[in-house]
Amino acid sequence: MKSKILFVEDERDLSLIVCDTLRQQGYEVTAAFDGIEGLAAYKTDGADLVVADVMMPRLDGFAMAREIRRISSQVPIIFLTAKSTIVDVEEGFDIGANDYLKKPFELRELLVRVKALLRNMAGNKAENLVYSIGNFSFDASNQLLSINGMETVISNIETRILKKLSANMGKTVDATELMIAVWGRDELSNRNSLHGYIHKLRRAFRPDTNISIINQRGFGYMLTVKE
Repeated sequence: MKSKILFVEDERDLSLIVCDTLRQQGYEVTAAFDGIEGLAAYKTDGADLVVADVMMPRLDGFAMAREIRRISSQVPIIFLTAKSTIVDVEEGFDIGANDYLKKPFELRELLVRVKALLRNMAGNKAENLVYSIGNFSFDASNQLLSINGMETVISNIETRILKKLSANMGKTVDATELMIAVWGRDELSNRNSLHGYIHKLRRAFRPDTNISIINQRGFGYMLTVKE
């Protein structure tokens, strides 16, 4: 069965080129030209992956993605944007983006990212991404931290960080590895943001005092649970 991609972009020439290329790669593609059309298309037909411009008339990509995330926490979303400040990138990931591509971009790069996200999505469906962390249960697929029957939804960025730490429990995860997992690149200007998200995760784990996220200065972070 063909994977279904929803491509939302108000630049019609770009939309035509990208959609034709995706179809040539064997994908089923639906085109929409603003956030209102994109949201309506998703509600009607769904999608296996959404690619959306951020700056669009009527309803921008961020607002559209928020509505899509209310419907599905799973569908991968790639944002296209000419804006590339850390604030913009963080906003996109906090909404629930899976990837971020700066305009202008090469079609080959978009195709690589589309294939990777669809492959990861298929893998996530096949495996149960739930980790036990002390008295907590971490459902990485649904971005949930649970303890004593109480569930907390954490952000996409926090999920990406915690997933890396959980998969390497008791081991130091290099800060560069965490940066690439979250932002796709390691930049000094993003290090303070990474530390801020680590601090949020520490607060989330306060109900279990045996859990620690240790800062290994100059190296990275380690998730530990006292026995």
